[in-house]
Amino acid sequence: MPQPASKSQSQSLKALLALRDMVLSGALPAGERLYEVALSEEIGISRTPLRDALARLQQEGLLDRLPNGGYAVRVFSFEDVIDAIELRGVLEGTAARIAAERGADTADMRHIVGRLDLVVNVGPAEMDFTAYAELNAAFHACLAVLPGSATIRLEVERATSLPFASPSAFLDAQSDVLDFRQSLMTAQAQHRDILDAINRREGARAEHIAREHARLARKNLEYVIRHDRSLIKKVPGLSLVTQ
Repeated sequence: MPQPASKSQSQSLKALLALRDMVLSGALPAGERLYEVALSEEIGISRTPLRDALARLQQEGLLDRLPNGGYAVRVFSFEDVIDAIELRGVLEGTAARIAAERGADTADMRHIVGRLDLVVNVGPAEMDFTAYAELNAAFHACLAVLPGSATIRLEVERATSLPFASPSAFLDAQSDVLDFRQSLMTAQAQHRDILDAINRREGARAEHIAREHARLARKNLEYVIRHDRSLIKKVPGLSLVTQ
């Protein structure tokens, strides 16, 4: 039977969730130095769990440790985001190739893709966006574990730890824009093609499609940054990106 979390663990989790939300929402602007006393008072938490949360967010890549001590909210360039998305594509492509070469059991992935077909086939305007987002996350989680390698799974998770590099990064922004919703049709076609390539044990093809699939996020990023910056607030962490 699981043991209830201790008071200190609960306080640490409260600090982590509150601080992460403040960073990702832009409440703490990119480049801003963080002061423990002010933050502990604002969050309503003691400084010990707050320090734990600051260290954790540095590990997640959202904060920088300052040379003279303390932390500042990390500033990302446009190229940083592109690189993070590209790295995710490389790792997911590797996962797809190895899954194909090893003849992985794709029953779970087939089920997810089938459910996604039902969501997408009604057309972009009538699409159940929440269902799509949940199933898309499930597809990518399945892809990470499909090769049966803990190493690959952990590295994919590491590559997607930055919110704007995750497979679901731009889905909230897509929900209200019809052109973006139409791009989900392309994404679902790629889901089907990745599954087909793995089933046929075509490793090179599976890898190529998975890498191209990740690049859809790059196109969405370019649209938000260059054409409709009002959508930035809908993409967690994108407020940290400078031009």
